[in-house]
Amino acid sequence: MDSAALMRDAAIRRALEPFDDGSFSALLRRHVACKTESPGIADRELMRDYLTQQITPLLSRLGFSSSVFENPLQDANPFLIAQRSEDPGLPTVLIYGHGDVVRGDDALWRSDLSPWALTIEGDHWYGRGSADNKGQFLVNLTALEAAIAEGGGRLGFNVKILFETGEEIGSPGLREIAIAQRELLKADVFIASDGNRVSASNPTLFLGSRGEVEFEIALNARSRPYHSGNWGGVLSNPATILAHVITKLVDERGRIVVEGLRPPSVPEHVRALLAEVPIGEDDDAPSIDDDWGEPGLTPAERIFGWNTIETLALKAADADAPGSAIPARAKAICQLRFVVGTKASEAKEILLEHLAQNGFHSAEVTIRSYTPATRLDPHNPWALWAMNSIERSARKVPTLLPNLGGTLPNYVFSELLELPTLWIPHSYPACAQHGPNEHLLASVVRESLAIMAGLWWDLGHFEDATR
Repeated sequence: MDSAALMRDAAIRRALEPFDDGSFSALLRRHVACKTESPGIADRELMRDYLTQQITPLLSRLGFSSSVFENPLQDANPFLIAQRSEDPGLPTVLIYGHGDVVRGDDALWRSDLSPWALTIEGDHWYGRGSADNKGQFLVNLTALEAAIAEGGGRLGFNVKILFETGEEIGSPGLREIAIAQRELLKADVFIASDGNRVSASNPTLFLGSRGEVEFEIALNARSRPYHSGNWGGVLSNPATILAHVITKLVDERGRIVVEGLRPPSVPEHVRALLAEVPIGEDDDAPSIDDDWGEPGLTPAERIFGWNTIETLALKAADADAPGSAIPARAKAICQLRFVVGTKASEAKEILLEHLAQNGFHSAEVTIRSYTPATRLDPHNPWALWAMNSIERSARKVPTLLPNLGGTLPNYVFSELLELPTLWIPHSYPACAQHGPNEHLLASVVRESLAIMAGLWWDLGHFEDATR
């Protein structure tokens, strides 16, 4: 083995030391304890404290200069931008992470767990943000620190970090700050970690994400409910109508029937990438319903290569205490996940036209959020380089996905900042990141530390890296 390979292996071993001696879990424990829930305006000061008291000192130790930026949007959470420069002639990587988490929902967790305390049970590390996204971001920083130390204080490339505190509520202001700070964020490649591997045992690289449109369909029949005995049969029931509306969006097996929101056929190169992608392999994964969704597609194609419309919530009256009354109004919150090529920016007009054609002229459609879909060419040199590096460190062939099944603000980096985007997740599908008992797997963390240390080392020292 030559000296370069020996030094690379040494960087990986150094990255594993904090895991083995418990200092990584201690670091994650401190971050999990910070209640950085992002649904409310009142959290802005707490988010700022998290950036200045937790993230800034951590980055300072690695030689970064950091600045907190107010959100360009009023009453929205702040950002942090950090830089570590070695030489303007070297390549620059932009790293991303987010410090906000979804609501803790303390009462829904197992009685012996708390969302704000890291609890280790064998391979499972429980805590809010352990998987999404504090744990993943800390893996990348720990591996970066190991590469710096093994390189004698040098990486061989420059690093910029954009860290936000509003991703769980749609990243308000991220687009605006990327535009305003375009020069400051200028880089050659974007590398980040969020989302999930396809399974715990499969290192994964994905190159974009499905887009997302969250929309509300409302039916407002009258100003108040009316007794169902006195008025049933002569007053329209918005709850009943809404049930029929939903059947005009998807059929009884989950297939989209709104023609304008169906994607183009799965491209052959995407189909080839997904041919061997496993779905639902983990022991705690749910059983797949083979007869649900678009017929003729594999499970992987349904998740990564196609669109879905899901009903997230329905409301007409209190189902736990129903009254004998025809509800006055009803609404459904629905979500379109879509791939590149879908006319999702026209979703409201498409939905209204489709519902009117089916006789539902009184239905109101409101778009609650919209994030574009993105997908990097899998033959991009950066993608090929990353796949090679991951395989070398993990000693197994990683899974390459054209895009994540979920949605991330990747368009900000791929479209606005015009960067090739590489996402290397350190979590797995059954991590419960938005529900009770969120957790990381220690085995995945350890493997990910090795993967990222090797990746950072290769970026700075591997002569064939894209430059």
